[in-house]
Amino acid sequence: MSPRAYSRLGRNADASAELFKYGVVDIEYRRVPCSYTGYNVVFKVHEHSRNPDYFAVVVLYVDGTYDVTAVELFQQDCQEWKPMRRAFGAMFDYSNPPNGEIYLRFQVSGSAGLYWVQSKNAISGDWKAGATYDTNVQLN
Repeated sequence: MSPRAYSRLGRNADASAELFKYGVVDIEYRRVPCSYTGYNVVFKVHEHSRNPDYFAVVVLYVDGTYDVTAVELFQQDCQEWKPMRRAFGAMFDYSNPPNGEIYLRFQVSGSAGLYWVQSKNAISGDWKAGATYDTNVQLN
């Protein structure tokens, strides 16, 4: 870490200097649940998406201590769920997405284990980069 980062860890300048001497310090953290009261989980079409060649979504407003571990889209022509690639963080992408409405489901892990949640709403076939689509699903 940088000296600046160490300076922010210490309670005062002396404590920061003492931490910096260690070089490597163990940092403990506690996970706190996110709270998006009144918000459904939302798919935001990432700004780099280009209809019809490249489709990427960011999953927003995931309540509680859930993690989105995977996203799949439904391919109508073969009647199969196809995995999207996890690009980074909560962003998932797919090259050459199907034409028409896009149905998505996402896998969450939490205290109840690992399970799939299907969006109750489809993403319209004329989707645009930057648009958001409400799933009509709340996790709590």
